[in-house]
Amino acid sequence: MSMVITPYGSAPGRECGSCTMCCKVYTLPEINKPAGVWCKFCNPGKGCKIHDNVPDPCRDFFCLWMTDGTMPDEWRPDRARFVLTVYPGNGFVYGQADLGSPGAWRRAPYHDRLRAMAKALLEQRRHLLMFVGDQATLVMPDEDVPLGKMTADDNFRIEPVFGPKGPTWRATKA
Repeated sequence: MSMVITPYGSAPGRECGSCTMCCKVYTLPEINKPAGVWCKFCNPGKGCKIHDNVPDPCRDFFCLWMTDGTMPDEWRPDRARFVLTVYPGNGFVYGQADLGSPGAWRRAPYHDRLRAMAKALLEQRRHLLMFVGDQATLVMPDEDVPLGKMTADDNFRIEPVFGPKGPTWRATKA
């Protein structure tokens, strides 16, 4: 599995269109917007009401569906009910689920592809984490490892271990 990512811009032929999921799932302290509620400047399904004066984090944001032209249409965040991003600091893939559909990422076809993505990332010493609010789950090739509440300041460590069912992973907050 490979991802073709266009840094800091949309892949050819990609546009947000009616998708405004990022305007719901993320916290934006600059405008006092909590996660899980629509931004007061968002017209859901249409776009930003202050597009010409949008805060810098919004202007600079591109979800993985926008930057990876190989992702199928069903992965567009308003259809998938979660938003995937590549964190620039470590190259990890972070997903933020819509609180109205917290288990959407576990459904087909998403869960199997997320695990395949996790396998490819693991080979690059990168990881995939899915968030429902502030509750994080590390997606691994063969299992999902709950990490609990995580903030931007938290770190974690992953190590291979041998469990009752054979080789597995242990993730601990550092």
